[in-house]
This record gives sequence, C-alpha cells and structure tokens, in this order.
Amino acid sequence: MDAPSRSDLPPTPQGASLSAAAKPVSRWSANMRQHGLLGLFIAVPLIAVLPLPDFWISQLSYIGLYALTCLGLVLLTGVGGLTSFGQAAFVGIGAYTTAWLTVNMGVSPWITLPIGLSITAVSAFVIGIITLRMSGHYLPLATIAWGLSLYYLMGNIDALGKYDGILGIRSLSLFGVDLGQGRGFFLLTWAFVLAAAIALLHLLDSRSGRAIRALRSGALMAESMGISTFRYKVTIFVIAALFACISGWLFAHFQRTVNPSAFGLKMGIEYLFMTVVGGVGHVWGALTGAALTKLLDDQLQVLLPRLIGTSGSYEVIVFGIALVLMLKYQPDGLWDFVERRLPRANRAVDWADAPALAERAKPARGELVLDVKEVRKQFGGLVAVNDISFQIRAGELVGLIGPNGAGKSTTFNLITGVLAPTRGSVLFRGEEMAGLASRDIARKGMARTFQHVKMIPDMTVLENVALGAHTRGRKGVFSAMAWLDTAEERGLFKEAQRQLDRIGMGPHLHELAGNLAMGQQRLLEIARALCADPALLLLDEPAAGLRHKEKQALAEVLRQLQREGVSILLVEHDMDLVMQVCDRLVVMEFGTLLMEGTPEQVQRSPEVRAAYLGTEH
Repeated sequence: MDAPSRSDLPPTPQGASLSAAAKPVSRWSANMRQHGLLGLFIAVPLIAVLPLPDFWISQLSYIGLYALTCLGLVLLTGVGGLTSFGQAAFVGIGAYTTAWLTVNMGVSPWITLPIGLSITAVSAFVIGIITLRMSGHYLPLATIAWGLSLYYLMGNIDALGKYDGILGIRSLSLFGVDLGQGRGFFLLTWAFVLAAAIALLHLLDSRSGRAIRALRSGALMAESMGISTFRYKVTIFVIAALFACISGWLFAHFQRTVNPSAFGLKMGIEYLFMTVVGGVGHVWGALTGAALTKLLDDQLQVLLPRLIGTSGSYEVIVFGIALVLMLKYQPDGLWDFVERRLPRANRAVDWADAPALAERAKPARGELVLDVKEVRKQFGGLVAVNDISFQIRAGELVGLIGPNGAGKSTTFNLITGVLAPTRGSVLFRGEEMAGLASRDIARKGMARTFQHVKMIPDMTVLENVALGAHTRGRKGVFSAMAWLDTAEERGLFKEAQRQLDRIGMGPHLHELAGNLAMGQQRLLEIARALCADPALLLLDEPAAGLRHKEKQALAEVLRQLQREGVSILLVEHDMDLVMQVCDRLVVMEFGTLLMEGTPEQVQRSPEVRAAYLGTEH
C-alpha cells in the first residue's frame, strides 16, 4: 500500500511545539535510555551487596572489561561501518602503560590512566590517518597487520618483560580503600561501563552522532552536507581505542600481571565476535555479547569434556558454528531481536522556544551567483562535458535539460564538487569552486539533492533533515558525549521542523525515513538541502517518483522559494514542471550547449525538438 501523499495529510503549523502524541523517536536512545540504564544503576550496587560467590563477582568484572572494548566496536564497526580486528592491541597499550609505570617508576595508577589514554590517542590517531583511507577488505587486513605488529612489539621489548610480561602490579585503591579483585573493583569497572554507555548514547543522538551514523551508507550525501567523513572516521577510531585503553588499565590492576597473550590477534577477533553476537549496531548489544560469550565460554569448558569424554578447546568449534548460524539467521545480533519486540518509546523534545539559527548573508536579487565558464570533463578519450558556459543570478530558477546522456548529471557534479573539471572555471559568488571538495563547496552556501535518493533509512525524517543543518552547528563529539549540546540540538531540530513544514512534510516528522514512499523521500531531500540555508539550491530530478498532486505541490514550493530569493538550478526530465517554473533553460546535447533561453524560446526551437525527437519536425 502506498504511503499517504503529502496533500492527503493535515499541515503542521510552522514552529508549533510537538504534542504528546508526536515526539521524536530515536532508535539509539528511546527504550533503553529510560529503562535499561535505570535497571543497571539499580542492579550494579545491588549485586555488590548480595551474598554472591566471589567467582561470580569476578566473572561480572570480566564481562565489564570486555564490554568496554565492545562499546568502542559498536561505535566503530556497528555505526561507522569500519571493521577492526586490532582493538586488543589498544587494550594492551593501556595495560602495559600502567604496569610499567607503577612497577618500575612507582607512579600512582590514577596518574597512569591519563598517560595511557594520551599514548593510546596519539597511536590511534597516527594509525587511523594511515589506514582509514582504505576501503573494502583492505581496512580489516590493515587492522590485523598493526594488531600483530603491536603484539610482537610488546613481546620483544626487554623493558616490558618480553613474552613473560610484567608481574607484581599493585591493585587499585580509592580514597585509601583497596579495591582488590572483589566487589570494590566490580563497582569501579561497571561505573566505567555505565559512563561509557551513557556517553555513547548521548553521542549517537547528537549533531555529530547523525554524521557518524551517515558514514556506513551515506558518505557521499554527508560530504555534500559539509561533513568531513574522514575526520569523523578518525574520531570514532580514537574513541574506540580510548575505551579499549580504559579496559586494559583496569585489566592490568585486576590481573596484577600482564603479558602479550591477552592482547594478540585472537583476542581482537574475540572482541569483534562478542560485539557481532550481541548486536554490533546497538549499544546494549555490546553488554549482551560480552556477557553471553564470557558465561558460555566458561560453561562450555566444563560441559563439553563431560559430553564428549575428552578434553580440548572444543568451545572454539561451538562458537564458530554459533557465529555462522548467527550471521545466517540473526545477522544484526541478539539485541536486535530483543529491540524489535520492545515497544518503541518516545523522547520528549520541545524546541518551540529555541532561538532561530543564524542565517548566511544572501546575495541581492539580480546579483551573479553562479558563473560556469567553459567547463570541460574528460574520462580518458570520452568528452562528457564539452566547454559548457552559463550563469545564474540571485532569485532565478534555471533549468538544465537535455536528452538522456546529454551530460546534465556530470555538469551538476562538476558544479557541486563531486567531480573535478578537466579544465574551466566554476565561480560561486565570485569565488572559484573548481577543485574544491564537495563539503567545502557546501559550507560556502551550495546545497543539493541527488538523482537517486540518498538518506539514512533507520533515522527519522526529522533526523535526516537535521543532518542538512550540520554546518550551522558548532558542538563537537566530546560536547555531545558530555551532554553539553542540548541548546544547540533544540535549535537544529526547530530548523528541521520548519523546513519540513515549509514543504508540507510536517505530519511525517517522526516516521523512519526508510518507510516513506519515493515521492516523500524526494521532498525529504529538498527539506534537508533547505536546512543548510543555501544561497544556491541544486535539485537533481526532484520530480522523479512524485505523483501528480505532489508535482503540483513541488511546483508551488519552487515558486515560493524563488519568491523568497533562493537561486535554484533544476535538472529535470519532467518538461511540464520545467516549463511551469523555470525562468530560463539551458539545453544540453552530447555534452555540449545546444541553446539557452526562456521556456517559450526553447519550446519553439527546431534544434531542441530534433534533440528530443530525432527529427526537425
């Protein structure tokens, strides 16, 4: 069944606050932030005072240590789409730093923690800069390579005890109380786990979090919104390494000895295994996977020899079979199975009184906005765009048309920075754009949509549109993790709602974008582009997939934007729409400029009729 069209739904008053029945939904925070965190805050101290055997307290401490590293992998692999087999090496950096400094230098463990984090951050930053430009299977192979390198480095340095490691590490103490290996250490470990989970949930619900969630499937779109995807890749790589470092620091003082065997490739694979089993795309999947894997591993080591009648590492075989079955039948992990059966909760956000975002200075009507001068693009011997020139002035709506294969999309991509021109010049408000990255062009005031819709399906419509306002915010990753970005978030969501209301998509604010019909997804893209406060709006076939009423509404939206002084470049095959709304048309054929003129002039042109119909009559 088709989703209801935009025109079939009542409009949402512009700037109105949300009712209790219409609050934004976030898959990252809705249910578990309210109930899961509260449950853990109650459960952890309760477990500490219950008369549980020391063995189980120790097991829960190990689960917490594993969960810290897995939380980093949720951010890095599950959300960011970057597979790493080398997280155990960062655990080793945290462990060896505190072990060497406390045993050899007598430094307080609480001082070694920031030292270890600093070393880890620098190491992860350098490794990330080198490896994160890779894609496909090269990135996982690179993480295996540097994971092995750090492992053998730890095992061959005399000062670190080679493969025997470092012994005699003292336990942690807090306010003069020795935490040992029991309940005190358990409470400290799970305090770190809870803090990391809360920080991660806050991050994923923020401006930076939306950019990070776009890395996996929407990198091209994110770059066109002014987002530096590489910078965010390096950032989440460093954060995941820091989580692993804290786990290693705790591990060293829990075990009171360290050696390379705990930080090799085998453990790197196990951390990834835990995260995948629990649910690599879910914060709570990290805790689920760590708990399930640790408990099953211990129980299988006892049960399998009894069943088989002989000893050996048969639990590895069982885990391998379990992983294959998991990837076949539950690829998103166990927590996804749970989450899909939980009621979806709402997050109450009221941004009606939030201050409006600052707007960029717009060009005066009639001012030259875009000047394309003899732009050429060659792919080897193929000339896709052959010395095209045209201009757009402020307040104009210019159509770029032509038959299939005329070079319209290539010209569009040359203007927006997706492709670099072979030669020629693209001036935007008098400034040269040729050669700039698409994110840099977006920051200067160009915003675009795509021929094939690009959005994040598992984010709400509101969140997708708010992604367009990324460059209008300033709070970064660590502000989001510390929950210091609340005021800015309210402003971004208010702007996103305003733009959705502007094009009549207000009733769909809190639907998942992947549930929208194609026409509604096109309108979402336009709202997202408008959220960037552009001086020039570039629309790539926005009418594709729209029904008749939706096309009429789109035409009215375009006229309204034109009246407001927004300059628009429209690439479109729907000639009815083009002739209705455009002031001028630029007609291309085989990569060359066929003619330029008003819609009436183009309609009367024999050359244009020949280009479209293959005949002069």
